[in-house]
Amino acid sequence: MSKKAPFNELVFRPAEAGKPLAAWLYEELRAAILDGRLKASSRLPSTRQLALQHGIARGTVIAAFGPLLEEGYLESRQGSGSYVAANLPDRFFNAPSGPSRRTAATQSEAGLSRWGGKLSATFPPRASKELGLPFEANLPAMDLFPIALWGRLAGRRIRQAGRRLLGEGDSAGYRPLREAVADHLGVARGVKCTADQVVIVSGTQQTLQLVARLVLDPGDRVWMEDPGYIGALAAFKAEAAQVVPVPVDEQGLDVAAGQRLAPRAKLAYITPAHQFPLGVSLSLERRLALLRWAQKAKAWIFEDDYDSEYRFSGKPLPSLQSLDSSQCVIFAGSFNKMLFPTLRLGYVVLPPKLVQPFIHARSMMDRFPPVLDQAVLADFFIEGHFGQHIRRMREAYAERLAALLETAESGPLAGLLDIAYIQAGMQAAAFLPATLPDMKVMTAAAAQGVEVLPLSVFQIGRTDINGLLLGFANATPAAIRKAAARLAKALGRSF
Repeated sequence: MSKKAPFNELVFRPAEAGKPLAAWLYEELRAAILDGRLKASSRLPSTRQLALQHGIARGTVIAAFGPLLEEGYLESRQGSGSYVAANLPDRFFNAPSGPSRRTAATQSEAGLSRWGGKLSATFPPRASKELGLPFEANLPAMDLFPIALWGRLAGRRIRQAGRRLLGEGDSAGYRPLREAVADHLGVARGVKCTADQVVIVSGTQQTLQLVARLVLDPGDRVWMEDPGYIGALAAFKAEAAQVVPVPVDEQGLDVAAGQRLAPRAKLAYITPAHQFPLGVSLSLERRLALLRWAQKAKAWIFEDDYDSEYRFSGKPLPSLQSLDSSQCVIFAGSFNKMLFPTLRLGYVVLPPKLVQPFIHARSMMDRFPPVLDQAVLADFFIEGHFGQHIRRMREAYAERLAALLETAESGPLAGLLDIAYIQAGMQAAAFLPATLPDMKVMTAAAAQGVEVLPLSVFQIGRTDINGLLLGFANATPAAIRKAAARLAKALGRSF
């Protein structure tokens, strides 16, 4: 005999204003089943009775029952009525309705691969946070991005999109965009390439992962700038490569030190135009020495050109790739920093030997990048808007950097930190005295509503780096001055 449904004892939450009654009743019945107030095989009142009980239309009840039957929470027995399903797993009846309340006992015992374990250990996921706090690094001036223009280009593309644009994609990327990128890099960065060597990616991190998988075997040695970009460090460690920290000084990566530490390394990762995070440029002597080493060692060089186009005096330095005569340099860049972060488009210029392997690997990951976004970006290039935007940002960033330097020279930060000289980019390294540990400064600054990155987190083998990475691109000069006062307050009060 079936058990009676104790509907007189059930308490339903009041329906929210504006929510359809059918959706409300569905959610309340489902919650009662999941938390055990309605037991397996319990018979529900008829739709007519339930409608009268809650003062709603019978059609509303029928509409709520429909998805519960389809999803397996209820069973309908001809001539008898509706019942709570008898074959739901027992754990559903005692499980909390919210996923955040699940206990460790409900977790699967299945494990990760070696690759997955290494990745989790070296590159924890980024938590969501408030966007655009003062001094946040790696964030462009989104307040100056021509969003109305971008919207017009996107609208035009969508209206004119034909079958090919909507239905087909190329794993190497949208051909007109690749051609525009190749042309631009030839003029702006001296890069020697054709469109056939350009592959569109979601960003530099994806390029790093694919390159690491293509050219590194477990145990292979990789030169890493120290301090350096932890995203690259994570990509190499996840492939079980042996990372060799190579110190950085005022001339950039110490190539001679790298040769002493690992003369037969398989890959060197470098940010030569604007070293991350210290901001120095690799000298010409060391650029040539690095290329000579790579040719002799039969190694690859990964040139991460993440923000060098934002140079404040003179033209951007020629790329390392432009000096390469042995086709060993992999040149990567990202539009996510040049335009806006959620665009999720970047590019890589590959030596001919790597083009097809990389495209195949790119195809296995997610087939091809979003074609409509690429088409809009191609129009942004072809119609001259990209060049105009870069020129405008150079002027704005120079003004914002000047405001930051002013706060450190004669403003509220004077005497508290020393900002390194830079000529390009969107952030600056600021060194602290040993009495002010940068990790503690980060915590104190956050309490003042200011976000800074400690330079010490970018150390690999070194222990002597103590400072902050201060982003200046995403704030107006006035906002920078106000944020500097708050940062000074944090520095003065916390130690």
